[in-house]
Amino acid sequence: MVQSIERVEKVMTAAPVIPVLIVNDPKKAVPMARALVKGGLPSIEITLRTPNALDCIKAVADEVEGALVGAGTVLNHQQYEASVKAGSTFVVSPGATDALIAAAKDFADVPLLPGASTASEAMKLLEAGFQRQKFFPAVPAGGAPFLKGLSSPLAAVKFCPTGGVSLANATDFLKLPNVLCVGGSWIADASAIENEDWAGIEERAKAAAALS
Repeated sequence: MVQSIERVEKVMTAAPVIPVLIVNDPKKAVPMARALVKGGLPSIEITLRTPNALDCIKAVADEVEGALVGAGTVLNHQQYEASVKAGSTFVVSPGATDALIAAAKDFADVPLLPGASTASEAMKLLEAGFQRQKFFPAVPAGGAPFLKGLSSPLAAVKFCPTGGVSLANATDFLKLPNVLCVGGSWIADASAIENEDWAGIEERAKAAAALS
């Protein structure tokens, strides 16, 4: 199988929320990640949306005990390979391509959580061996009602909804039978990271870790 259920579920079930982060400074990524882990959110997705994102992933992987750091917004085989070399324990993509699926086969020890936003996309990923998927963009694509509608016909697929998810609506997703966790940026947004608000990040992480 392309996707290791055991490896990807370790990431998805470590806490109810996976923080989705945009960070460019490794010196800020490390205390940010420590605050998240201390707050109860060990699975951390650092998106490849900044020039130094890979350096941030490497810093967290090397220096933050207890962190399960992964790379988000991975779009191609080259980025997948670079993310693995930087120390990622998982990889997340907004969608899926043949090249990404090939990369997932090449780097099977670092599982891919591929994105889907329609029943057809989810079915194609399931056919390719991905039983654990990201539902993205969650709210614009139909939100919790849409995802609930997939729970019976696609019972084998479990999701991590991301995109428009917040503290206010996270439980709407988490109560669904086909949702293992949600992804969100509210816990450590760009402003909190820039201002080095590690205490605030830890407090928001604690609140997110208590969701059910």
